[in-house]
Amino acid sequence: MAEALIKFVDVSFSYSSDSEHGLEALTGINLEIDDGEFVAVLGHNGSGKSTLAKHINALLVPTSGTVFVAGIDTQDADRLWEIRQNVGMVFQNPDNQLVATTVEEDVAFGPENIGIPTPEIHRRVDEALKVVGMSEFRLHSPHQLSGGQKQRVAIAGMIAMRPRCIVLDEPTAMLDPVGRREVMQTVIKLNREEKITIVLITHAMEEAILADRVIVMEEGRIVLTGTPREVFSQVETLTRLRLDVPEITSLANRLRQRGFDRIPNNILTIEEMVNVICQLE
Repeated sequence: MAEALIKFVDVSFSYSSDSEHGLEALTGINLEIDDGEFVAVLGHNGSGKSTLAKHINALLVPTSGTVFVAGIDTQDADRLWEIRQNVGMVFQNPDNQLVATTVEEDVAFGPENIGIPTPEIHRRVDEALKVVGMSEFRLHSPHQLSGGQKQRVAIAGMIAMRPRCIVLDEPTAMLDPVGRREVMQTVIKLNREEKITIVLITHAMEEAILADRVIVMEEGRIVLTGTPREVFSQVETLTRLRLDVPEITSLANRLRQRGFDRIPNNILTIEEMVNVICQLE
């Protein structure tokens, strides 16, 4: 069996150098993420999900335990660049990641900085912009684009680096509904068509249901993990953790409480609900 692309082994992390007195942001994390998988990480503010994300490309390294990326220990400082070639990161605010005066220059920035030959850079830029649907904007100023378009350019910049995994830390948090939809369509395409491993940190349940696997964090620990259907069927547990569930799942749960016990508790979409209701006598 192939080795996991990302592997956490007994990982704990404290932002204080004095781990006995500093509050641990991660505690005893054991996690494997396979090549090509799409994993969504949920949790309220302070649950540790962004800290977890930053360990995946060695922006942070464990206080104890080990994180492996493509078999490389992230604490191996001599291989840091190799780690970050395997894992790219996209953050909440795309403005913080846009550095050039045109879209194509911005996407080319990363490959240029690692010495990729010019013809190969041109090819990578063309491919990356095509993947995110931004080819027609290649000569535009990034700062004149909409929020969703900016985030797609930031993602294109990551694609041009040819990572095996992209970690997105709440990439839609600052976007309007149209921008959120654009970004999530791009994320799904990267995973399903380009076979890039996706780790999505999010508050949005409607984004998490698109993943292969959902991980729920609370106080620096993984408290739930499973398919979206398995996780979101645990409505009471998620409510106790101060997390929402998809609206349609919540509706199904309320209907069950009122005696409609033929309605499953793991419905995720409106289409599924319609099908179930049509089959009721």
